[in-house]
Amino acid sequence: MDTLSAILLLLTIMDPLGNVATFVAALRPVPPEQRLRVIARELVVALIILVVFLYAGPWLLGLLHLKQEALFISGGIVLFLIALKMIFPPSRRESDEPLLEPFIVPLATPMIAGPSVLATLLVLVSTHPEQTGRWLVALLIAWGITAAVLLCSPAIARILKEKGSMAVERLMGMLLVMVAVQMFLNGIEQYVKH
Repeated sequence: MDTLSAILLLLTIMDPLGNVATFVAALRPVPPEQRLRVIARELVVALIILVVFLYAGPWLLGLLHLKQEALFISGGIVLFLIALKMIFPPSRRESDEPLLEPFIVPLATPMIAGPSVLATLLVLVSTHPEQTGRWLVALLIAWGITAAVLLCSPAIARILKEKGSMAVERLMGMLLVMVAVQMFLNGIEQYVKH
């Protein structure tokens, strides 16, 4: 996988346009003048989690004695479940919305640095550990695009409206289903070869 493919994969999983509605809803209790500060803080926390996981991932795999095949298969399953939620989102009720300013959860993680992004980083690093620098560049670019979109989330939400946001999220979900199935099949193929 080259850098551009990694950027597109990470960007699809981070799903910034699909997360616009979630960010707007989570930030309703926050005063409008503080919303950009909160979004920026959550983005920085997510980046720290992602970079730490990128570099500590192989060590974690070794510590837990996990094989690469298990990572591909479990990563594919997690991506598939996330994609299904994107395509068929659960109904949102007003009572489910947080009443306090969000801190780390749910915006930094799992919305940006969620299990699917972390599993994908582990797959990238374990597949080609000599290209960790390339994966870091891909991660920073994908995060930068995500940050730009989410910092503009109030304006984007006004433009796309609810139906537009849902359409983008479902499209990203469909792409992610294909990536998840391919990742699962790669894991099965490697397992059968060994």
